[in-house]
Amino acid sequence: QVQLVESGGGLVQAGGSLSLSCAASGRTFSNYVMGWFRQAPGKEREFVGAITWSGSSIDYADSVKGRFIISRDNAKNTVYLQMNRLKPEDTAVYYCAADRALVPSRRRTAYNYWGQGTQVTVSS
Repeated sequence: QVQLVESGGGLVQAGGSLSLSCAASGRTFSNYVMGWFRQAPGKEREFVGAITWSGSSIDYADSVKGRFIISRDNAKNTVYLQMNRLKPEDTAVYYCAADRALVPSRRRTAYNYWGQGTQVTVSS
């Protein structure tokens, strides 16, 4: 089992920045691809980005590419999502997820473990 706990959500004005963290516990963190997803009210949960255990491969959704940065610190069992130049359409509950794999996946069903989510609200 892998337990994931997100933190760092909040309210920010458009154009601002916010940093999310996801702390993992349980099985060996470094063997997992870590992904970030988000879900806005009335919409399906969508892929934001993912990073391999080594950090050598990172994938981003087109909607956040160039604005969001994913990183991880395996020594701290933590993955981060730095969100810059935020837009009102980035408003959602953000979830981190873990997938025991070698390459990042954009599919929700690939991820076995999920955090409880953290709310990000971007005001216009």
